[in-house]
Amino acid sequence: MAIILFIPFFLIRFPYLAHFSINAVSRAAYFAPMEGKEKIAYVIYQISNLGLFLFSCLIGIKFDFSALFYMGVAIYLLGLTLCAMSMHDFAKPNASGMNETGLYRYSRNPMYMAYFICFLGIALLTQSLIFFLILLIFQLSGHWIILAEERWCLSHLGNSYQNYKKQVRRYFLIL
Repeated sequence: MAIILFIPFFLIRFPYLAHFSINAVSRAAYFAPMEGKEKIAYVIYQISNLGLFLFSCLIGIKFDFSALFYMGVAIYLLGLTLCAMSMHDFAKPNASGMNETGLYRYSRNPMYMAYFICFLGIALLTQSLIFFLILLIFQLSGHWIILAEERWCLSHLGNSYQNYKKQVRRYFLIL
C-alpha cells in the first residue's frame, strides 16, 4: 500500500523538525489569516491533503521496474531530501524571524515545493491519475495559502521581507 510512502515524510515533517526546534513545529503548522477566496482555498487545501493521505491507503505501489517507476523513486527521494533540508533551514530563522539560508536562498516556499515533489513521486510510483489530480488540487490551493502567508510576512516583517521577495523567487523555477 502506498501509505507506507508517507511514513518517511511524516517522520521528517514532525520528529525531525522537532529535533531542531519544538517551536518550529508550531510555526510550521501556523496558517496566516486568510481573506476572501483564500478561505475557500484553505478548506480545499486541507481536504486535498487528507485526500492524498486517505487515497494512498487504497492504492498500491506499481513495482513494474519501468522508467516511470525509477523516475518515481528518484522524484520521491528528491522530495524527501528537499523536505528534510527545508525543515532544517526552517528551524533556524534569523533574529527577525525570517528564513533566508539554505533552500530559502532559492525559494521563499521550499517546504511547499518539497511536498509537491515528494507527492509527485508517489503519484508516479502508484501510477494513479486520481492521486495526481488530487495533488494538482492540493498544489493549486496551496498557492492561495502562500499568497496569504506573503501578505502576513509583509505586514510583520516589513522592508526585510520586501527586499527578500525581490531577491528570491516564490518557487524554485518560476515566479
